[in-house]
Amino acid sequence: MSTKELPPQYNPKEVEDKIYKLWEGSGVFNPDVCIKKGVAKKDAKTFSIALPPPNVTGTLHLGHAFEHTLQDIMTRYHRMKGERTLWVPGTDHAAIATQAKYEKELYKNDKKSRHDFSREDFFSQIHEFALKNQSQILSQLKKLGLSIDWSRLAFTLDEKRKLAVHTAFKTMYDDGLIYRGYRIVNWDPKGQTTISDDEIMHEEAEGMLYTFRYSKEFPIPVATTRPETKVGDVAVAVHPDDARYKKYIGKTYNIDFVGVPLEIKIIADKEIDPAYGTGAVGITPAHSMVDWEIAERHKLPFKKVVNEFARMENASDELNGKKTLEAREIIMEKLRSAGLLEKEEKIKNNIGKAERTGGIVEPLPKLQWFVDVNKPFVLKRSKMKGVKSGSSVTLKDVMRKTVEEGDVTIMPDHFKKIYEHWIEDLRDWCISRQILYGHRIPVWYKEKETYCGIAAPKENGWTQDEDTLDTWFSSALWTFSTLGWPDATEDLKNYHPTTVINPGYEILFTWVARMILMSGYLLGEIPFRLVCFHGMVRDKDGKKFSKSANTGIDPLEVINKYGTDALRMSLVVGIAPGSDVNFDLNKVKAYQHFANKIWNAARFVLMNTQDFNKDSKPELAPKDSEFLAELTKVKADVTQDMEQYRFYLAGEKLYHYFWHTFADKIIEASKSKLTNPDAAGKASAQYTLLEILGTCLKLIHPFMPFITEETWQKLEPDKLLMVEKW
Repeated sequence: MSTKELPPQYNPKEVEDKIYKLWEGSGVFNPDVCIKKGVAKKDAKTFSIALPPPNVTGTLHLGHAFEHTLQDIMTRYHRMKGERTLWVPGTDHAAIATQAKYEKELYKNDKKSRHDFSREDFFSQIHEFALKNQSQILSQLKKLGLSIDWSRLAFTLDEKRKLAVHTAFKTMYDDGLIYRGYRIVNWDPKGQTTISDDEIMHEEAEGMLYTFRYSKEFPIPVATTRPETKVGDVAVAVHPDDARYKKYIGKTYNIDFVGVPLEIKIIADKEIDPAYGTGAVGITPAHSMVDWEIAERHKLPFKKVVNEFARMENASDELNGKKTLEAREIIMEKLRSAGLLEKEEKIKNNIGKAERTGGIVEPLPKLQWFVDVNKPFVLKRSKMKGVKSGSSVTLKDVMRKTVEEGDVTIMPDHFKKIYEHWIEDLRDWCISRQILYGHRIPVWYKEKETYCGIAAPKENGWTQDEDTLDTWFSSALWTFSTLGWPDATEDLKNYHPTTVINPGYEILFTWVARMILMSGYLLGEIPFRLVCFHGMVRDKDGKKFSKSANTGIDPLEVINKYGTDALRMSLVVGIAPGSDVNFDLNKVKAYQHFANKIWNAARFVLMNTQDFNKDSKPELAPKDSEFLAELTKVKADVTQDMEQYRFYLAGEKLYHYFWHTFADKIIEASKSKLTNPDAAGKASAQYTLLEILGTCLKLIHPFMPFITEETWQKLEPDKLLMVEKW
C-alpha cells in the first residue's frame, strides 16, 4: 500500500489519540505559536473565547460534549481564517456542589463529617478530591478533540484567581458596593448555607391553602400555605383603598394564637392586591422576602420562629424543637378545634429546593455579605456605549444598559427580553456562604475593628471572617481573570473583551449577568460581545437525563463505540441556537456511517490520483468546471452560516453535499474518465476530485476534526489541516 493510501476501514480508536498528540505537539492551539509559525499575523483580527468552566464535582456529561463541540467549531473556524485565536480552558471549584458531593462520599465510606476535622484538613481533603476530578475532566476534554490552549489553563480556586477575587472584593468594599447586613436570605437546611435565588429549583407539588383568623375577636381573615410561620406574624397588611378593612387600619391587637402571644398591627400597603384571596396578608418578616420588604417600609419588628435546621423556635414549649411539618399539624388541629379555620383548599404549590443538595429552602434573617446592585457610584472609566465614563450609575444600570445599547448582543433574541425582565426585580446579591471550600472572605476582625485587604493584616490578633464567597463571585471574573487581571497583561490587552460566550441558557442569571456586572465595574468594558445560548441535552423522548433513574449517558462510552466525530455531528446538526437537543444514539450511528463515507471517498480519490502531477493545472472539461463552480457556491453558503453561528445548517449542508453530490454523483461520474485512455480527461477528473476532496476536508474539519485531519495527512503529509486557510 502506498504511503498516501488509506487503510480499507476507518478505526477512530487508532486515529484519535494519535491525531490529538500531533496537534498538541505542534503547539498551534496557542496563538503565540501560530504567530511564530506564520499561521497568523501579529496584527490579525483576534477571536477569543473563555470555556465555561466545568464543575470539578465529577466527570463530564453529554451537555458538556454539546457545549464544548460548538465552541470548538467556532475556534477551529476562526483559526483557519488566520485570526489570532485563543480559547482559554479552565475548571470551576463549584464550592457548594463539590463540598456536598465530597461530604456525601465521606459519610458513605468512613461515616465521618466535616466536624471530625479541622478547617485546614477538611479544605485540603476536598481540594485533593476536586483536583483529582479536574484531571479526569481535562482528559475528557481532549477526547472530545477540543483545540484549547492548555498553556493558559485556569482554575477558579488557584493562586492567580485568588488574587483576582481578593482585588475585586476589596475594590467593591472600598467603593461601598459590598456590605455586611442582617437581611432575609435563602437558607438551605440540608447544606447549612445560604444560596442565591438562582440556585433554587422550583418543583410543583400539591399543597393546601388555609384561611383562618388569629382569634375569634380578630376582624380580618388571612390565608397561608405555611401555618407554622404564622406564630412569627407581626402585622396584617391590606390595601389602603379596600373599603372592607379601612376602619381597622392602624389598630393593634394582642392575641393568644395557638398558645403563642402575638401583637398584630393592621397596616395599609399599596402592594397588596385586594382581589387576591381575602385581600389581607399576614406579615411574617423573618420568613418571607416580600414580607421583609413590607416590614422595612413600615418599620415593623420581626420574630424568627424557624431555625437553621428547619425546626421551630421562639414559639411555645409545645412547638419549639418540632420540625416545621410537625408544627403545621399541631397548629392546624388547634385552629380547627377553636373554630378559627374558615376554609381548606387544595392548590398547586411551588416548593423551592436547593439545586445542589435538594434541601427545602427556608427564608431566614441572617447576617451576611451582599453586593449592593442599587447604590450609585461613579464609573471612572468606560469603553461601553451604554455607560459613559464619569457617569453616576448602579451595578444594575451597568447590567441593563450594556445590553439595551447593544454593547452585548444576546442570541437568540428572546433571551434578551428574559434578561431585561429579570434585571427589573433584581435584589442585592448575597455573596457569603457557610461552607469551608472556596475563597474565604478577605475581611478580618479585631475587637471593634474591621480590616479588608488583598492579603491578611501583618499584626497579630486578627481573626478572618469564617464564611466563603459564592462560587459565582469568582466565576463572574472569568473572562478577564483568566487573561491575567488584575495585572495589565498582553493577553488582557489583546483578547479582552472576548468575542463570544456560549453557555447553556440556564445560567443566564447566575453567570452571564454577573460577568457583565463585574467586567463593567472593574474594567469599564464588556466581558464579551456576543452571548450565544445553547439548549439542554435531553433523551430521545425529550425528557431530562436523570442519574437516579439511570438514564444518563456517558459521552466517553459513545466515543469508544462510534468515534468522537460521529458524536460531535449528532449534537450539532439540526439544532438551532437556544434549542434543546433530543439525544438519540441512532443519530450518532448515522454520522458514524457518514465518517465511513468520507473515508471511503477519500480512499478512492487517493488511490486514483497517485500519478497526478499536483504542480500543474490541466485544462478542465466543461462538466468538471461545473462541479467546481457548484463547490464555490457551497463554500460561500457554508461560510455565511459559520459567520452567523448557524452551525446546525452548515453541518447539514456539508453532510448532504459530500454524501449526495460529491460521493454519489461526482465520484461516480469520474470513474469512467479515470479509466479512459484520454489523458486530458483523466487529468481533469483527477484535479477536480482532489480540489473537491481538499476543500471538503477543510469545510468539515471544525465539525469532524479527527477523520478530516487523518485524511489530510495523506493528502498533504507535511501540513496540518487545523491551520490550513479556510
